[in-house]
Amino acid sequence: MPKAAAGKRGAKDGGKKRSKKDPNAPKRGLSAYMFFANEQRENVREENPGISFGQVGKLLGERWKALNDKQRAPYEAKAAADKKRYEDEKQAYNADQEEDSS
Repeated sequence: MPKAAAGKRGAKDGGKKRSKKDPNAPKRGLSAYMFFANEQRENVREENPGISFGQVGKLLGERWKALNDKQRAPYEAKAAADKKRYEDEKQAYNADQEEDSS
């Protein structure tokens, strides 16, 4: 007789309820690694045809770790700019939310 799968998926009651995320809320800023991965993903797929999704991520991670500080600098700059964009948008969004609730 097969065992029932034990895990979080089956637990319906007693769990913490998540509030719905506002679709109008600003998107979080990307990390330097995500900028790198987005830029390099296609190259990895071209160099390794038929590679699985997980293997792409593993290769991207290895390439990221191999970069020195000078090579990472452009991605760090993009991440800092995107973080600033997010903070500005979040501040404006929160101001609108306070205005609407008044």
